[in-house]
Amino acid sequence: MNEGEDARMQYEEYLKFKELVEDHILYFLPEVDRKSFTLYEAMAYSLNAGGKMLRPVLLLAACDFCGGDEKLALPYACAIEYIHTYSLIHDDLPAMDNDDLRRGLPTNHKVFGEAVAILAGDGLLTSAFETMNKDMLLYLDNVEKLKRRVRAIYEISKGAGCRGMIAGQLADIEAENKECTKEILDYIHLNKTAALIKAAVRAGAYLGGADKETLDHLDEYAENIGLAFQIMDDVLDLDGDEEQLGKKTGSDQANRKATYPCRYGLQESHDKIKELTANAKRIMEPYYDNAEFFIQLADDLAGRIK
Repeated sequence: MNEGEDARMQYEEYLKFKELVEDHILYFLPEVDRKSFTLYEAMAYSLNAGGKMLRPVLLLAACDFCGGDEKLALPYACAIEYIHTYSLIHDDLPAMDNDDLRRGLPTNHKVFGEAVAILAGDGLLTSAFETMNKDMLLYLDNVEKLKRRVRAIYEISKGAGCRGMIAGQLADIEAENKECTKEILDYIHLNKTAALIKAAVRAGAYLGGADKETLDHLDEYAENIGLAFQIMDDVLDLDGDEEQLGKKTGSDQANRKATYPCRYGLQESHDKIKELTANAKRIMEPYYDNAEFFIQLADDLAGRIK
């Protein structure tokens, strides 16, 4: 198999996982009373807006890599996309980043108003935990499978909460218009973005029955690509193509956000992405062909910038 065929195969595997999530993304949402149907419409609007589905794809891929059935991990994959989407709805609000576009479409609050957008985000967050706990109830008579699901829920809870994404978002807000230390900048990046990416991989690994060594390697891999992913987003906000990104660029600079390129410049940011990508690939190389998906994904993510 040549390099081009191998890359295409890995891309097809990504699409397989992505399409699986897209086909079920509304399936696990709780039934909403007709009197509250606007809430469902607002949640579904942002869920159907497209996107890479990176976090749920990573969860399914990690589950598959560790010997699990990715279809049985679907409730957790959809749940983590609910959490990610809620965070985007709230990020776009006037009190946060005040963005008008997301994935090429008007942001949720531009369509439904601020109050409904806030409630749609709240609804997606709580639906995520309802979805995972509902699945967990199916395994009350199977202790081993139940433990795997408890661990997966814990990882997702931690990555999304005040020791993960929310903590990073707060630090990001507090660092605006200030000189930011390397320590704070790393804290923002590792929590705002990398924490939920790590949670996706760790949850998938637990659902697949990973041993400790494999879990540790996947954890380290996820931290490297998660950090690289956030730096890439910061670079693209400076010099990316608005049409391709589906959102306006330059908002980080306008809001005087603490970002890697603002502190270190574009060249050093590019170099850091290359270093993190190389680290991620090195971690997974001992798994040979079994890890080709993860190795190719690291390259594909780094390839978003030129």
